[in-house]
Amino acid sequence: MKVLFFARHATYFRNFEAVVRSLADRGHHVHLAVERADAVGGAALVEQLAAGHPTVTHGAAPPRERNESTVLSGKLRLAMDVLRYLAPEYDGAIRLRERAAARAPFFAARWTAGSLVRIGPVRRLLAAALRRAERAIPGSATIEAYLRDQRPDLLVVTPLIGVVGSPQPDYIRAAKVLGVPTALAVWSWDHLTSKALIRDTPDRVFVWNEIQKDEAVRLHGVPPPAVVVTGAQCFDQWFDRTPSRTREVFCSTVGLPAARPYVLYVGSALFGGSPSEAAFVLRWIETLRQSPDPAVRSAGILVRPHPQRMHEWDGLETSSLADVVVWGGNPVTDQARADYFDSLAHSAAVVGLNTSAFIEAGIARRPVLAIVPDEFSDNQDGTLHFHYLTDVAGGLLQTSRTLEEHEAQLRAALGQPETADRHAAFLRVFVRPHGLDRPATPIFVAALEDMESLPVRARVEHPGVIGRALLSWCLRLSRSPRYRHWFADEEDRHAAAWRQEKARERAAQRRANLDPEARVEAERTMRARRSTQ
Repeated sequence: MKVLFFARHATYFRNFEAVVRSLADRGHHVHLAVERADAVGGAALVEQLAAGHPTVTHGAAPPRERNESTVLSGKLRLAMDVLRYLAPEYDGAIRLRERAAARAPFFAARWTAGSLVRIGPVRRLLAAALRRAERAIPGSATIEAYLRDQRPDLLVVTPLIGVVGSPQPDYIRAAKVLGVPTALAVWSWDHLTSKALIRDTPDRVFVWNEIQKDEAVRLHGVPPPAVVVTGAQCFDQWFDRTPSRTREVFCSTVGLPAARPYVLYVGSALFGGSPSEAAFVLRWIETLRQSPDPAVRSAGILVRPHPQRMHEWDGLETSSLADVVVWGGNPVTDQARADYFDSLAHSAAVVGLNTSAFIEAGIARRPVLAIVPDEFSDNQDGTLHFHYLTDVAGGLLQTSRTLEEHEAQLRAALGQPETADRHAAFLRVFVRPHGLDRPATPIFVAALEDMESLPVRARVEHPGVIGRALLSWCLRLSRSPRYRHWFADEEDRHAAAWRQEKARERAAQRRANLDPEARVEAERTMRARRSTQ
């Protein structure tokens, strides 16, 4: 069987490395395709997989053609996402709603300010109209040609639901036209609640647990028989794992005193525009250093920033902080994974805001503490998924609202070493629903192999008269000088701002050519403006 595994970028394969290796070991050909370059180290993982398995290949996948219809398609998809976050279950998720509106075309962003669209029948009617118009847009000939050339027996896509302006939905649609079975591999614990909608339902949706199955059915309209609960294959590598070095050697490697316990702080991705997590961590460290408990006050501190927010630590001075180390990289290579697990396993407790590293810390049998301060509440209380870590099967986290409350919890955690079964109930429900002794990867691979015999026919959707009429109307409005701004989305706004900036620079340059003193002033102004962007 040939599996075409299509990801947004190479780092997404991190959560499916064991699946790819297992498929290759079982004689399948796996082609790893990406739509864009990766900035956080995933390319090394793909190269490693290809080097170790002759039947694993990789390459770039072509984008869809860019024309009037495909541009409009992206805008309509963004508008559908806005409607999603106007549903009652998202009333407390203000940042999710704001993020969707910021990306959407003007006409859809305006919906968030009204009350009419929040009425269920109105919202569903608009969603149906958008969907019909979007489905009336012709499929991509480039993508269909690519799939014919690759000739896969199965197309697996990830993340599908968490991307903006991506051709991944077009790949699902093209595969259906060609009669290729399709699957969505859910990438993370939050993707079904906090990302985009599944617009064209694949033949199978692979989820971790029954909670995610309910999300797929209830929030995305996926038919229950199409949802396969496999467990969280991405965490298999941490079960039954032992540290690669002793605690003394590890502490010496990172620069912490081995004679005292250390607390591991794990960074979070967080919403764009959130306060600096690095600044918060410095306040957290200050609180610990003022603790009345000597064990907390003198504990070593190891900080692992999130790979996407490393820039926050640029320019921050930590060398003057005693026994504090900022260390660690993206765990996409064997050594980086060993470093990561060692940092978890040898810690006395793991602390953070909102991250999947909490689950890995639970697997490593460490106490897990989350701080829920007001400035980060949008990333915690303002999401649907964070509460799984506190509520499912007794929860995984100890949470606190203030740094002072957290210090007291940490004091207790350091005084009571973690027991082996503290988090077993949560892991049994959320990570390994088929049993703690049953890895998810073989279940996932077997379900993929079963899809080879899935009775899938070539399916060409016919948009119908209503769909074509709605599409034609949208196209006319988007071309109209009077209504064109209704369809301007985030990308258009950025492009307009860039054009305005260039126009100002050209005007300044023309003035400078007439006046030498004006030239110096114009260059100074342009340098100052660019330094603030």
